Amino acid sequence: PIMIHRAPFGSLERFIALLIEHTGGRFPLWLAPEQVAVLLLSDKYAAYGDMVHQALVDQGIRATIDVRNETMGKKIRDTELRKVPYILIIGEQEMIHQSVAVRTQGGQTTLSLSDFIEKIGLEVMHK
Repeated sequence: PIMIHRAPFGSLERFIALLIEHTGGRFPLWLAPEQVAVLLLSDKYAAYGDMVHQALVDQGIRATIDVRNETMGKKIRDTELRKVPYILIIGEQEMIHQSVAVRTQGGQTTLSLSDFIEKIGLEVMHK
């Protein structure tokens, strides 16, 4: 006996459910709906934060900017709960040096904006 199974509806949903379960909601960078979140320490850095956000969007990176009037700890916690792969923190030192403080699941580092854009662009293309 031969059985042909066809499930046009439901198979995609099962695949997505399996993917979410397997990754725990932490999708690979190329699949994550929000790849980068830009967080500002205060409103003083809004102009630089907007410039960083726009530079990311111009490169095709799915980024959001958080301008809420909340504490940095709450912003970071909310962003981590959304399972965003990269969190960029913008403060005075980052604005002065035209850099970004990069926070990932593995730790934190500081990179120039151009180096970060190049790094994330390569990561998206090669995975």
